[in-house]
Amino acid sequence: MNITRRRVLSLAATLATTALFATGCAPGTAGGSGGTLRVLIGANAKYGDKYKTWQRDVAEKFKQSTGADLEFETYAAASDELTTIQTSVVSGQGPDVYHIGSTFTPTAYSTGAFVKFDAAQWEKVGGRDRFVPASLGISGPDLDNEVGVPFTSRPYVLAYNTEIFEKAGLGKPADTWDGLLAQAKKLTDGDTYGFATGYADNFSPWKFIWTLANQLGNTIVDGTVVRVDDPAVQSAYETYFGWLSKDQVINPAAAGWNDAQAAVDFAAGKSAMMLMTTVNATPTFEEGAIKGKYAFATMPTVAPGQTAPAVDGRDVTSIISGDNLAIADYSQKKDLAAEYVKLVTSEEEQLKYNKLFGDLPTNAAAAKKVQDSLPSLAPLLASAEKSKSTPFTGAWGDIQLALTNIVVQSRQDLAKGGVSESALKSALEKAQQESQASLNRATGTK
Repeated sequence: MNITRRRVLSLAATLATTALFATGCAPGTAGGSGGTLRVLIGANAKYGDKYKTWQRDVAEKFKQSTGADLEFETYAAASDELTTIQTSVVSGQGPDVYHIGSTFTPTAYSTGAFVKFDAAQWEKVGGRDRFVPASLGISGPDLDNEVGVPFTSRPYVLAYNTEIFEKAGLGKPADTWDGLLAQAKKLTDGDTYGFATGYADNFSPWKFIWTLANQLGNTIVDGTVVRVDDPAVQSAYETYFGWLSKDQVINPAAAGWNDAQAAVDFAAGKSAMMLMTTVNATPTFEEGAIKGKYAFATMPTVAPGQTAPAVDGRDVTSIISGDNLAIADYSQKKDLAAEYVKLVTSEEEQLKYNKLFGDLPTNAAAAKKVQDSLPSLAPLLASAEKSKSTPFTGAWGDIQLALTNIVVQSRQDLAKGGVSESALKSALEKAQQESQASLNRATGTK
């Protein structure tokens, strides 16, 4: 590795020390053995069987072109993702290629344990100019220090049932959160609810908090200071929890749902809108009762309690979302790793992945073909333009988990009727302390 042992041990303290790799795949020899390239990738709860088929097909193509085998290992949650990065960086052995969520790219970069892409390295994977420029927004802190190659793009939007909206005399979703809530209340009737979302999802809850807090002027990280224990963040949680408990526009069962279950509920016509969704839910929608009866819209940019968007760039609709590919610097098979990256970001493979799973291509040629053929994706493109990068700090992984853990710790109370102000404040104080300590370690601040 190209990092000192002191820096590695510091990283080990910075990264979350959660349960070891949920799939049971412990790191093996550096870069694998016997002509095998090891690839870490997130599990796909929505399309498990199709995902396995895609992996098998990619492995066959890789074998044909390189003579080497592919071994896929999966993680099921953000905590697993962090733990695998931690154990592999400390030991100097593990997967050769990492499929990492875009928000985890700063954490990967901060380790110093992933290959930086200079002109020669970009050329090995097909050239930097093959990618949609916006998808490169969180590849690194600057052009000279990029470690993430864009694989998929998933700007967040909301989906709405056009039939339910028409029957209620509504044209389209409101562009303010207060207006959207008013619509949700109007559309909640019997066993049909205004909103669908998954409070027990492993990845999405913190994104609501981040978005709402940003719209209220809190970017969560301000230089060397974390602002989790803050009125804007408290308001964001109160809004998010309130949809289910106070406003009752979400099915009470959603306290235990993940996003895949929320998508099935929306696809069955049991909810008027699905929040914080993206194009990869399309296959589920197309297989449900709402086929031909749904559309996408950008999520509101006007914060709760406000009537107009802020004038200082707070009209954010989504994080820069998707997956990046990173090559481990400890890998003994970097050229093979580059061949894998080149294969899965090719126009052909990107179009195939889009058709199977809905994610937008990051390959520019493939993205243009998808956009030209599907005008309905215009709201996603608009959301991508107003997407904002999460703070580029090695502490972000811990901060993200701290925001998620508040939801995890609150779900039992939420299911029973609501989260008290005192319980929420206590959770925010704890998250603040943990997040600030992580940021202090990452920045060397006392």
